[in-house]
Amino acid sequence: MQLICAIVRPERAHGIVKALENGGYNAFSEWGITGRGRQRGIQVGPVFYEEMPKRMLYIVVRDEEKDEVVDIILHSARTGESGCSGDGKIFVQPITESYTISDDI
Repeated sequence: MQLICAIVRPERAHGIVKALENGGYNAFSEWGITGRGRQRGIQVGPVFYEEMPKRMLYIVVRDEEKDEVVDIILHSARTGESGCSGDGKIFVQPITESYTISDDI
């Protein structure tokens, strides 16, 4: 199994979730975060914003589903034809164990 963590623009999160659902990937966790990447914030008039609002999606998939899910996120999160700075980041990690709390152990 693989854990896919995607940090994306908040305005793109709904479209990503819809694309994942359309692909048959309905199970995920999502929450709001703040942070910054290489751009180190943004200047808007006289105000400098060091951290930007983002959405974080956690999706656990079978190994053979990883590439498809990453592709769905990449295409749904990208702004413009080739993307822009601040569109987000995707991290993939192996999951070595998983437990469902409601199952008997």
